[in-house]
Amino acid sequence: MTSCDVLIVGGGPAGLRAAEIISAAGLRTVLAEHKPSVGRKFLVAGRGGLNLTHSEPVEQFPARYGDVSGRWKQLLHDFSPSDLRAWAEGLGIETFVGTSGRVFPVNKQAAPLLRRWIERLRKQGVSFRSRHALTGFTRTANGDWEVSFSTSQGNVVFKTRALVLALGGGSWPQTGSDGGWVKLLGDAGIGVTPLAPANSGYEVAWPPDFLAKVDGLPLKNIVVRAGDQTVAGELLITKYGLEGGTLYQLGRVLRTMSPAEIEIDLKPAFTVEQLAAKIRHAKPDHCLEQATQAWRLGPVAQNLLQLRAPFPSGEHLARLAKHYPLPLREARPIEEAISSAGGVRWDELDDHLMLRKWPGIFCAGEMIDWEAPTGGYLLQGCFSTASRASAGVLEFLNRKT
Repeated sequence: MTSCDVLIVGGGPAGLRAAEIISAAGLRTVLAEHKPSVGRKFLVAGRGGLNLTHSEPVEQFPARYGDVSGRWKQLLHDFSPSDLRAWAEGLGIETFVGTSGRVFPVNKQAAPLLRRWIERLRKQGVSFRSRHALTGFTRTANGDWEVSFSTSQGNVVFKTRALVLALGGGSWPQTGSDGGWVKLLGDAGIGVTPLAPANSGYEVAWPPDFLAKVDGLPLKNIVVRAGDQTVAGELLITKYGLEGGTLYQLGRVLRTMSPAEIEIDLKPAFTVEQLAAKIRHAKPDHCLEQATQAWRLGPVAQNLLQLRAPFPSGEHLARLAKHYPLPLREARPIEEAISSAGGVRWDELDDHLMLRKWPGIFCAGEMIDWEAPTGGYLLQGCFSTASRASAGVLEFLNRKT
C-alpha cells in the first residue's frame, strides 16, 4: 500500500490545478488518472485555440453559471479571470483578448502550456500514476482514506490523509470524462444530479430539400429566444438539426421545456412595421422574393421562411421573420456535447467543496453540478473550483494535525 498526504483522482485541468497548489505547499501529492496520460480534454479544448477565460468584468461571471446562492462570486474571488491569465503567463504563455472578448494563449495552442504545467508539477514532486481506474474508497479508524484502483497489474490501494476527486463530467468520454464515477458516489450516499448534455446541439426534423440547400451554412446576426431568455449570435444548420453558441447559452432553459422550442428573430435590427414597410406593395405570391432583396436575407433565413409559405401578406411575413418558431427534438447525445450539466449536488458540499458526509474528500471541476456556456467560462470554472478545494484541503490537514 502506497501512502501520501493527498491523493488526487482525475488528470484534467481541475485535477492538475489541485495538484499544483497542494504540492506547492510541500505535501506528498499523488495524481491518479485512468487514461494513459493527463490533460486529454485540455488538449481537445486546444483545438479551438484554447479559450482560457473571458475578459468581461468578473462581476458578470456568476450569472454565466446560473448562480443563485452567491457561491460563484466567492469561487471567482479565490481565483479570478485575471488570476488565470497571470497563471498562464507565469508558465511563460502570453495571453491576449480576442475580438469576442475571449482570452487565448498567443500561440492558440494547448500542448506547450500543458507540457510546461506538467514539468512544474514534476519539479514540485507530484507523482503521476496513469491507467489507474478508481474502484472505491473506505475511511480508516483514524480518519484517513484507503482508495482502491484497478490497474493492468491488478488492484492497487493508496492510503491518503485527504482525497480530491476531479473526475469530470460526461462529455468527450474518450478523453476520460465518462461519468463512470456517478454510481460509485451514489452508492456511497452522495446526492448526484443526473448528467445531461450542455453546450450541445439539438435535433430538428429538417425536410430533405431544405438540407440540400443549406446544410452546413450559418444563420448570422440573429436573436434567439427560449422561455424568458434571449441571446444574440448565430446558429449552424446541420444534418441532424442545429449547433451554435446561441443554442448553447439557452441549454439550461431548454432542458426545462417540454417540448423544447426556440423563437428566432431573423432581423433584430428592424421592427415588424419597418420590415413590412419595405415590402408593402408585394403581392402574396411574391412576398418572399421581394423580402429576400429588401431585407437582405441570407440563404438560410430565406429557406427557413420558405418552409412556412404561403404568406397572406407582407405584414404576415414580417411578423414571421421577427418571431420564427422552431420546435426542437432532443439534445444530441452527451458524448457529443462540449460539456455536461449535473453532478455532485452543491448541498452535498461545504464552502470548501468538501463532502459533508465524508470529511477529507473534496470535489472539483465539472463533476460538480454546474454548467456554463462556451467562451472561457468552462475552464475558468474548473480552475476556480480546484483552487477552492485545494485551499480547503490545506486547511483541513492543518486542523487535523
